[in-house]
Amino acid sequence: MLTLTENATTAVKAIVERNPDVQEAGLRISSDRLDATEFAVAITPEPEQGDTIVEQSGARVFLGGDAAATLESKILDAQLSEDGTVRFALAEQV
Repeated sequence: MLTLTENATTAVKAIVERNPDVQEAGLRISSDRLDATEFAVAITPEPEQGDTIVEQSGARVFLGGDAAATLESKILDAQLSEDGTVRFALAEQV
């Protein structure tokens, strides 16, 4: 299953907390192919039907079907730039 680094956990929580009206919100990662190398990323108020839910230290990530299979053995990391932009990256779990 996808795991999150401490940086990714912090970034996901910070992004989601910008919308305090939605208690169950999370970062949704989806793709339109099983072998995708690019993914759509969006903040959503709740998971879509069939999404895999990854919760880690209060961060919620929803994985669409194909993305869940593709990211099963990956680690999600994040870097926060000085201007507040978040850049996510994936790595293989070892």
